[in-house]
Amino acid sequence: MTPDHDIVIIGGGINGCGIARDAAGRGLKVLLCERDDIAAHTSSWSSKLIHGGLRYLEQFEFRLVREALREREVLLKIAPHITRPLSFVLPHDKRMRPAWMLQVGLWLYDNIGGPITLPKSQAVTFPNDQCGQSLKPGYKKGFIYSDLQVDDSRLTLLNALSAKEKGATILTRTKCVSAKRHDGMWRVVLQDHEGVRTEVTAKAVVNAAGPWVKEVAEDVLHLKTKATIRWVKGSHIVVPRLPGASHAYILQNDDKRVIFVIPLADKYSLIGTTDVTVRTLDAAEQISPKELDYLLAAVNRYMTTTLTYADVVWTYAGVRPLYDDGESNPSQVTRDYTLQVMDAEGQLPLLTVFGGKITTYRELAIHVLEKLKPWFPGLRGEWTATEPLPGGDTPSVTALFNGLQARYSGLPKDYLFALLRRHGTRVTRILGNAEVVEDLGTRFGPHLTQREIDYLMAEEWAITADDILWRRTKAGLGMSADEKRAVADYVFSVAPGRM
Repeated sequence: MTPDHDIVIIGGGINGCGIARDAAGRGLKVLLCERDDIAAHTSSWSSKLIHGGLRYLEQFEFRLVREALREREVLLKIAPHITRPLSFVLPHDKRMRPAWMLQVGLWLYDNIGGPITLPKSQAVTFPNDQCGQSLKPGYKKGFIYSDLQVDDSRLTLLNALSAKEKGATILTRTKCVSAKRHDGMWRVVLQDHEGVRTEVTAKAVVNAAGPWVKEVAEDVLHLKTKATIRWVKGSHIVVPRLPGASHAYILQNDDKRVIFVIPLADKYSLIGTTDVTVRTLDAAEQISPKELDYLLAAVNRYMTTTLTYADVVWTYAGVRPLYDDGESNPSQVTRDYTLQVMDAEGQLPLLTVFGGKITTYRELAIHVLEKLKPWFPGLRGEWTATEPLPGGDTPSVTALFNGLQARYSGLPKDYLFALLRRHGTRVTRILGNAEVVEDLGTRFGPHLTQREIDYLMAEEWAITADDILWRRTKAGLGMSADEKRAVADYVFSVAPGRM
């Protein structure tokens, strides 16, 4: 009997979706199951950056930084619609790291990853008309360097969409309840959101369940593993855009950590993150008052604008499932990944993914396929570095936007730009022959229409209002409670049985 699939992947975060895309593109028959929504957890809780991790140089994580910087270049090319180069201002504080150390670190950052297209770092003095307008006058000098901003949940979704278009089966709201080797194949039992169970078979299983990776290993696969995961909570806050902060800031803190202040959705600044070890996942669902105070204090130490609780318009918190390397300080725990392969006398492999970071998801997927190659000897070669993600097939986002403006001159420019930043060249699949906003159905908010919601539900597995407002788009920012409720009512009216 031939198994239904080559690989069953458990987990619809960035690692699982990246593996699914790579494997499907190499000719393997893939099934991915996710018990919630695509990118519902860690993959939508990040700082929205594709970066090498400047501070990891202090931890001598040179290989991780080199790989991440190379991936930054790749993602800029294959996903230009959901990525954006950012300048980061690093003010020098005499009480923190010495200026020479920062300068050496930035030189390494510019060169360790090979050729780069983003601007290299440079020293600056304050006050400065181009940067640092928000800084207090006590800061006299600093540095500027470059990194990349990304829509993390859309990056995950686009990988899932690409995998689907290459033949993979993507099942959301579908839990893997058991998996065992029997009669020469993996027998995997899946349960959908209505409680219906089905069995599929496969040659290999990949456990990419993120924070639940050990739970899946022990409770679903019934296997013991010595490798462990450290749950490190990261919380962020969003405030109205700080004056003059069209660029980002990286702020050194008293505890030797750094805090990012990043422009978000044109009108806001994203501030984060914290690093707090937690023992239960429930403890990581909401930002704590202590974390809120920590982030506000860090920003207020540097900025002329004094932020208070009243300025916070949105918060999010979640767990980063880091491979536990025994480091006591959660900020020092490695962000690298570990892959563990177990088989039954050379047959039916189980590959488990521990740790990782969103920047290096594509390399992680390549390494997973390398590990599995002995069981799939006809596996095709690497391909994901050159083929654009869905909607990314454009040499110039600016030229694409100009073309959209000419074609859809009756639609607001800010709406077109927001839509482009989500869908890239596929934006016309939503707009069709629309001439004015009214042609797109109900307008739920400045940047969200009925036509797009219908598209997200039909093509991108959206089922709930949160799927739409916070993962497929960030339209929930700036929308009133009534507007968000209207979205929920519409989604329920379209597909009540899917909730």
